Amino acid sequence: MEIWNFPACSFFSDHHTHTIMPSLLSGRILHFPKLSATSSSESYSSKQVKFPKKISQNSATSVRPADSGSPLRKTHKLNLEVSPHRAVSAVRLMRIEFGGAFADLLNEQGKGSGDNEMGYVERTLGFRTRDLDDRDLRLVTEVVGGTIRWRRYLDHLILSLCHDERTFRSMEPLLVQILRIGFYEITKLDMPPYAVVDESVRLAKVALRPGAGNLVNGILRKLAVLKESDSLPAVEVDGDDRQQARGLATLYSHPVWMVRRWTKYFGQDTAIKLMTWNNSYPSFSLRANTGKGLTGADLVSRLKMLKVPHEPSLYLDDFVRLKTGMQNVIQAGLLKEGFCAVQDESAGLVVSIVDPQPGENIIDCCAAPGGKTLFMASRLNGQGKLFAVDINEGRLRILRETAKLHQVIDVISTIHSDLRTFSTDKVVEWDKVLLDAPCSGLGVLSKRADLRWNRRLEDMEQLKHLQDELLDSASRLVKPGGVLIYSTCSIDPEENEERIEAFLLRHPEFYIDPVNKYVPENFVTNRGFYMSNPVKHELDGAFAARLHESPDRLLSQVGHSKPYMQQFSLQAIIIRYSNH
Repeated sequence: MEIWNFPACSFFSDHHTHTIMPSLLSGRILHFPKLSATSSSESYSSKQVKFPKKISQNSATSVRPADSGSPLRKTHKLNLEVSPHRAVSAVRLMRIEFGGAFADLLNEQGKGSGDNEMGYVERTLGFRTRDLDDRDLRLVTEVVGGTIRWRRYLDHLILSLCHDERTFRSMEPLLVQILRIGFYEITKLDMPPYAVVDESVRLAKVALRPGAGNLVNGILRKLAVLKESDSLPAVEVDGDDRQQARGLATLYSHPVWMVRRWTKYFGQDTAIKLMTWNNSYPSFSLRANTGKGLTGADLVSRLKMLKVPHEPSLYLDDFVRLKTGMQNVIQAGLLKEGFCAVQDESAGLVVSIVDPQPGENIIDCCAAPGGKTLFMASRLNGQGKLFAVDINEGRLRILRETAKLHQVIDVISTIHSDLRTFSTDKVVEWDKVLLDAPCSGLGVLSKRADLRWNRRLEDMEQLKHLQDELLDSASRLVKPGGVLIYSTCSIDPEENEERIEAFLLRHPEFYIDPVNKYVPENFVTNRGFYMSNPVKHELDGAFAARLHESPDRLLSQVGHSKPYMQQFSLQAIIIRYSNH
């Protein structure tokens, strides 16, 4: 399941209002427009970035020849004193926080592409460092992900060690990123403080100015002393509910509204466990591509050859879990050649609930980027048809290319359309309809480190309205006696159980089909829904409900006998369209 992204947040700001744009329905995790204006009450995190131009003189200079008829290009400098992983990490963090880039996509693109990374450093800072090796790239992934996850706590420490709050608020964005990286490496990675201080000071002096390096030197040295004496600035978690929520939000580095919401629904102990899970290094799952006739055993064999640590899934035969080694999998070409796909087991269990059978006609209503689409197609064994609807034509093109790679394109047809329009224009009805709905993505915060900062409480109301609209639209595509599956990658009850309860009130012709026939019992709720809980199952959070439509929905209205029911269903829909 994809997540819909909201604008980058400032550290202390928890309240902004945004509008969902109809053109953004291509993803299943919503992308809200980015903030461009700031107020005096916002932190530096929301300010526009002004990249520095000053470069250190301790650099080797190379001049690129100018193109014929074009202005002379600027001089680019190679600095061998600056740590490459530190420069790349700082620029990545700038791109994520201010440029709308996503941490997981940057990590994916960065693996094995040091030239691309250094190109961003050069364009942002005005100089290059030495090339990155594999160890550097792995360290960049760890540092960027960890710094984003722990951002609120790191900022608390930085603010505590500054002379005054004004010093903290007036820092350039790049300087803040340099400090965050240093604080993360010292407090969370236990790197040697002297090395962190030295490298951070060099980057600040080269990329900004000597005074910035002096400031970094003083603050990081103070941190090192406090860390050594085990006397880091404490976080107060006492007081009333609001004060406790703010303290926990800082201590575990989450937005205050999330802490309060999870405490309300799950209790404080579970809320703390959820935040601890979100701050842990994520594990990943690979699915063997059965569309090519491969099995989980084949995947295990390849992983053993690559010496990648792995363990079989506890729940799905063709899935394998990885804690480390994903870079080796990518570099070995397993993904590019379609041998396997990255897919969490929680998503695979949703496909188990759909239960695709050869010969069925199935529609995936918000299909891109297509993880569930491809898995469902592989289970059709070349028989039946799978329609993938999405509003983003570019993402559908990628889905088709991946389907060819996975050798399941023969059963997949893509439809470029807004589901809400498509459902009123078409007369075809499907055996099974999957709505993997746009959601907040609160179940995948471990893998998507930046998501927690790109959410607002008020956005949840807009998402719920959208989910209701899409559920109503998807229900129109289900044939009499067919199945509607609603799923999210959220753990929020208001996006999950409450949406289904509201839908059933509007559509009494549907009823709940308990999922215990399709997934292990420990994933089944009291109402018969599927719920993957990160704390309980050590998987991404996910939800699914399987709903049957009564085969007598039209008979009850017109009194036709069953042999004519499907024909009347199509005629009724055509009449309804003509009335519009």
